[in-house]
Amino acid sequence: MERPETRYAKTSEGVYIAYQVLGDGPIDLLYLPGYTSNLFWQWELPSYARFLEQLASFSRLILVDRRGTGLSDRFSPQDLPPLEDLADDLVTVMDAVGSERIVLLGTEDGCFVCSMFAATHPDRADAVVLYGMDPGSPDVGLAQPSPERVPFLEELYRHVDEHWGTRAYARWDMKVSHPSLAEDDIFLAWYEVFLQLAASPTSAKEMLRIWHEIDPWPVFATIRVPTLVLHRTGDILEPIEHARAAAARIPGARFVELPGDKHNLFEGAEDVAEEVEEFLTGSRHSAEPDRVLATVLFTDIVGSTERASRLGDRGWRELLDQHNARIRRQLERFRGREIDTTGDGFFATFDGPARAVRCAQAIGASVRELGMEIRTGCHTGEIELAAGDVRGIAVHIGARVSALAGPSEILVSSTVKDLVAGSGLSFEDAGEHELKGVPDRWRLYRVVT
Repeated sequence: MERPETRYAKTSEGVYIAYQVLGDGPIDLLYLPGYTSNLFWQWELPSYARFLEQLASFSRLILVDRRGTGLSDRFSPQDLPPLEDLADDLVTVMDAVGSERIVLLGTEDGCFVCSMFAATHPDRADAVVLYGMDPGSPDVGLAQPSPERVPFLEELYRHVDEHWGTRAYARWDMKVSHPSLAEDDIFLAWYEVFLQLAASPTSAKEMLRIWHEIDPWPVFATIRVPTLVLHRTGDILEPIEHARAAAARIPGARFVELPGDKHNLFEGAEDVAEEVEEFLTGSRHSAEPDRVLATVLFTDIVGSTERASRLGDRGWRELLDQHNARIRRQLERFRGREIDTTGDGFFATFDGPARAVRCAQAIGASVRELGMEIRTGCHTGEIELAAGDVRGIAVHIGARVSALAGPSEILVSSTVKDLVAGSGLSFEDAGEHELKGVPDRWRLYRVVT
């Protein structure tokens, strides 16, 4: 979808707060992320845009850059606002969009702002959802971190001070907050700019300082609206124990553990949106499967077991990370959609067969620079799209075609060959084959490079 229009709400002190509105659902849902955000640039990351659109599918979604960040008015680090001012700013935005009551969704320290709002403005809050927060220990909050936590915080402040807005910081941040993105060059390029547009290094450091001096525990016990606390079991950045304790402190709160180790919502956050929808509406959206024509592409590394044994776990992991990043770069270039990554192979879909084949060629050339060979298969057919999943006989055919390919070989079905006539792509007959679990015999073709 197109990027929503950015508007500004003016507080009583004359501060302008940037916001966007999308969706026309019956629930007003205000999403307040952590201390970094930028309403403009967030829409340039497709996976994050899909998450926001998913929230807007069942709500009128209100997005905000808090004062001091993103597109809202900036301040010197010494003038960054306290928690209650940030909560009051949400009232200003609500009034600007004509909302009487809202549901709040907060992440990281945005959870504390949302908690403060729910506790101090119960007449304007219907519910609150808190994701990925660390309120510190129930006894001392965040002001007195545990001895085990101190080295990490020192490293965090050093990285912000020395590397904010650089590839080095982006990679370090993802290693502790979303490991699968730490070697994804396409994501890291987006994230560098996101950090630069969200805040300056000094402001980021000051916001972190304020965050880590907050004791939100007295607020939790005063929340009187329905509350959902979500946290991932493998979250490295914010361990789950404190979130579980916070949920126990909030009267009537529901605590849900989600699988995985990703802390942020930039990618793979569909389950978060589903939990929010079920909490607010009583049901998850389960649309009838859409059936579309698509080209499926499967890749698999040749000799991966032997290579992994020779390199050892660490060396193989590093090589695999480079392999994955290179494939994702080509998928982005050729408008492919990554569906799954299983072990050492990729499954992706394309809306055009010629793009799929050219992507396969580019992938093969790119990973050969790493000294790797892959086998690739493509097939075009009707697939079912439902809840982010892709199903159908075309998927099975594509996987079977890939399994028959040799090292550095791209095999395609006759359907692909017939559909790309006039594209300039060349093929040679690879004979008829039986595809395991698929009726009939299938004529396959080898892409000539």
